[in-house]
Amino acid sequence: MGRPARPVPAAADQGSVRPGASAGTRPLPGRAVSRTPPRGHTMATVTTWTGHPVRSTYQSSPGPRRSLPATDALVIAPATYNSINKIALGLADNYAMTSVAELIGRQVPTVIVPFVNAALAARAPFRHAVASLRDEGVRLLLGPDDQWEPHPPGNGNERQKAFPWTVAFETAAQLAHESRPAAPGHA
Repeated sequence: MGRPARPVPAAADQGSVRPGASAGTRPLPGRAVSRTPPRGHTMATVTTWTGHPVRSTYQSSPGPRRSLPATDALVIAPATYNSINKIALGLADNYAMTSVAELIGRQVPTVIVPFVNAALAARAPFRHAVASLRDEGVRLLLGPDDQWEPHPPGNGNERQKAFPWTVAFETAAQLAHESRPAAPGHA
């Protein structure tokens, strides 16, 4: 809890996340990553970036405590129509969704960046899910204020190039910083 929050350098690369190209980029302490199956083509890069292996299944910790570091913030991106609805309903049918449900329940600052087309975003289940997650304190980067809107159906490939990775990680770092209690004598 005592280390300062800092933005995580990130860039989009054909749908993957990788560290920014700045000199001296090294694994980021206190970061862990899980994924939902089956996409795994960039997991080695993410492992290098975070300094922790990417988990897609449950694993027992070697001791009585969890083997992953404490979580400062959670970024879920790009979040599909299906994932957003599952998260809002609390469905935990795989390792990643169980982790997400628990972290939101523990009030870990959470940022979700939807990647949906306008037809899906117009549906009542999606609108209800967004409202429910926002009511629970989850920060969704969606709408004119966030300069991230659903794309027209059939234009997802083009829209991926503008995915707001940096904004997502900067927002998470800011939320993590804001959620920390003030140090004694600094209130």
